[in-house]
Amino acid sequence: MKALEKKAKKYNLPMGELAIFTQQLASLLTAGLPLVQCLEALQDQTEDQCFRIVIRDVRADISSGNSFSSAVRKFPQSFNTLFVSMVEAGEASGGLAEILMKVAGYFEATVKLTKKVKSAMTYPIAVIGLAVALVNVLLIFVIPVFAAMFADFGAKLPAPTQFLIDLSNFMKKWWWAIGLGSYATYWGLGQFIATPNGRRQKDKFLVKAPIFGNLVHKIALSRFCRTYATLIRSGVPILRTLEIVSAASNKVQIEDACTEIAKHVSQGGQVSEVLAANPFFPPMMKHMVKAGEATGNVDGMMTKIADFYDVECEATVSALTSLIEPILIVFLGVVVGGIVMAMFLPIFQLGAVAGGLQ
Repeated sequence: MKALEKKAKKYNLPMGELAIFTQQLASLLTAGLPLVQCLEALQDQTEDQCFRIVIRDVRADISSGNSFSSAVRKFPQSFNTLFVSMVEAGEASGGLAEILMKVAGYFEATVKLTKKVKSAMTYPIAVIGLAVALVNVLLIFVIPVFAAMFADFGAKLPAPTQFLIDLSNFMKKWWWAIGLGSYATYWGLGQFIATPNGRRQKDKFLVKAPIFGNLVHKIALSRFCRTYATLIRSGVPILRTLEIVSAASNKVQIEDACTEIAKHVSQGGQVSEVLAANPFFPPMMKHMVKAGEATGNVDGMMTKIADFYDVECEATVSALTSLIEPILIVFLGVVVGGIVMAMFLPIFQLGAVAGGLQ
């Protein structure tokens, strides 16, 4: 039990589970139940043992006189900065249930988009993994059988066949070095990405990457707009909003923009002025934000932009799925078919090889 409680202190609650918890809590509060009683009901119905302990501790903290926001702040792995800030805004305005409903909508939209992207990526990753496994099996187990048979010919083999045999021998002899080198490369890349410069280079590469870069860019814009709109509509001060948006974006381009916007706004400027000077944000978005500022409806415009990019992301995912499937089929055909052809090439040329023995 102690081990479970220790694990609960650093429990990383999935976004989907947080969305369900927030929706249920908002519904119970709307029904008129006290907060402590709502948490007790959610604790009883939660099957996740770690999260049940988290809810129990939050409920106990509130029962002892602390605020809801201060209680959930003690579990940053379970309740992210956005959730805590929205709870603070709800407590300050007296409309906790209404604000939690908005947060639940935000979380649900985020989870929906994430699931679609993951679903689209599952197929190509699975096919590529299968191709790599198949090639390794052919190189390590199948090609040596052909190599032993070709050795009896005593003649020079075609270049593709000889290359595969040499590659097979290399992998059989140095498999441990290949594995160690792959792990070292993975570890070194991870260490580099963990640095500020490495993270900056990674984010720039992802946005400009072929095929998937456009999708990554649209997802970042959608998350920026929806987070900003949700916080502003809930009454969170703009400078605090920009801090949360920056932390939730997970993109250095957004973080840099939020820093610049905060500095500009604190000097009396407008958000659209910074967006207009930043190439990361498309012209359509800049004009819509400017129109929102002119009408006093920035949060509404940001929500419309987020909805637009969500639709764009869905269309991009569908297009990528349609595009990737034939590419992967061709890739598998070229790789596996190339290996098979290379190994059977000496057999096709058996007459010429046998003639060379005479």
